Amino acid sequence: MAEVEIPSYFLCPISLQMMRDPVTLPTGISFDRQSIERWLFSDAGHQTCPVTNQLLPSSVELTPNHTLRRLIQAWCVANASHGVERIPTPRPQIDRSHISNLLQKPNHSTSLHELQQIISASEANRRIVQSSEAVEFVVSSIILEQHGDEALAILHSLQISDDRFITLLKSNPRFLDSLFAALNRSSYKSRAYATLLLKSIVPLVSPIILSSVIQKENLHQIVSVVNDRISSQATKAALRVLIELFCWGRNRAKAVNVGAVSALIDLLLDESDGRACELALVALDKLCACAEGRAVLIGHAAGVAVVSKKILRVSAVASERAVRIVEKVAKLSASPAVLQEMVQVGVVSKLCLLLQVECGAKQKERAKGILRLHARIWKNSPCLSPALLLSYPCS
Repeated sequence: MAEVEIPSYFLCPISLQMMRDPVTLPTGISFDRQSIERWLFSDAGHQTCPVTNQLLPSSVELTPNHTLRRLIQAWCVANASHGVERIPTPRPQIDRSHISNLLQKPNHSTSLHELQQIISASEANRRIVQSSEAVEFVVSSIILEQHGDEALAILHSLQISDDRFITLLKSNPRFLDSLFAALNRSSYKSRAYATLLLKSIVPLVSPIILSSVIQKENLHQIVSVVNDRISSQATKAALRVLIELFCWGRNRAKAVNVGAVSALIDLLLDESDGRACELALVALDKLCACAEGRAVLIGHAAGVAVVSKKILRVSAVASERAVRIVEKVAKLSASPAVLQEMVQVGVVSKLCLLLQVECGAKQKERAKGILRLHARIWKNSPCLSPALLLSYPCS
């Protein structure tokens, strides 16, 4: 095919590839259906024509360009000797009646498999499925664990609104439990899909319902997703779920008991992704609000050191959270051994450095407060200059 020049009007203006299913916007410009649907209907959907930049109506219609498709197919046939493959005629778009009939099939596996094929065929199909009763069918499959792995993949591929999720939770009380149960499966993909769904759903759940669901085993499964590093996306989703769960004090102690603090420290030791480090420090900050969390942090050989290392190394958010963690330890768990460790691993040096660089005012105030609080013990530290000691006299 490299020897044949494709006519320019056969190319999609977005992908610059030959169109397989050309459709036309109200502006008169034709695009490949998959490319223009991604442009219009993805999470960052646009409301303009990508060529003319004209504003499009909210319920824009994509008109199939049958004439152009036939011309492309005829050209492919004429150039078959040059290795050009014929483009098949696209399947017609589905409608709600087709989905309803599909859900009536006695074999759940067949229904789910066909739903997956329909969704992957086009963006338009996906939007039709996610607005239909197929969503309830998929959720019931997850709850009943009937081919739940495939059902999780389908539900994750749909863009469910918050209001729809709330409705699903009200009509399916076991839905949340089922997502936590899916974290215990052997399939890494299913665990990742369940974690990503929980990231969207947990913030919508009332504290009363959430407290009844969050048992020690559920927390352990979320922590195991962080430990296992299933994927970068799943790890960050698990961290977000943990942060939401740590909003209530009783969950913090439970999380500490299932190894959350150690998991977060190990993640900070290995992780280079800035956003993951930020989320891990936010979660660790919340856990250090309880004595159990601080005790595990201090007891971990790398706990205090790794928190100190992230100050001024990742981002402003990471530095701010790391300083908050240090402040909690310095104020509430400052034994002589801990204070000596802070000098040895560079915490005191970092606090002094914060006073000399451009950073947030709150960070500087926290650093000053910590240094002032323990100036008598740290006064012999080589990083504390006489000028600093005069500025923050021993109490």
